[in-house]
Amino acid sequence: MLPKAGRSLPVDFEALAADYALFIAEVLRSELGDTRQALKLLIRWTGANERTAKNWLAGVNGPSGEHLLSLMRHSDGVFECVVKASGRRLVLSDKKLVQVRESLEATAALLSDLIEPADTKH
Repeated sequence: MLPKAGRSLPVDFEALAADYALFIAEVLRSELGDTRQALKLLIRWTGANERTAKNWLAGVNGPSGEHLLSLMRHSDGVFECVVKASGRRLVLSDKKLVQVRESLEATAALLSDLIEPADTKH
């Protein structure tokens, strides 16, 4: 029970829950699509039943507990969405860090190729 000192909860939990479900649905649809295959993949990842996975894709309900952890384990987008929704600073996933490193290596190689011919002319 909350004390009656004129305090109110600062968060509209119903609005937050609705936004959460929509955010997760958007991420899942953007990563997996809105197909039967996407539904099967969600079921495989989480062990949830078909109706539950359909509700996630439709934004009716968001995953909670063990299902959310399973989705975060398999989907970088869901992981990032949950971190952002929590108000915490976003940390790049290992997969994204590897992509950034590979991109930087490719850029460095391209720069080396462009600079070396100029050096050989002198």
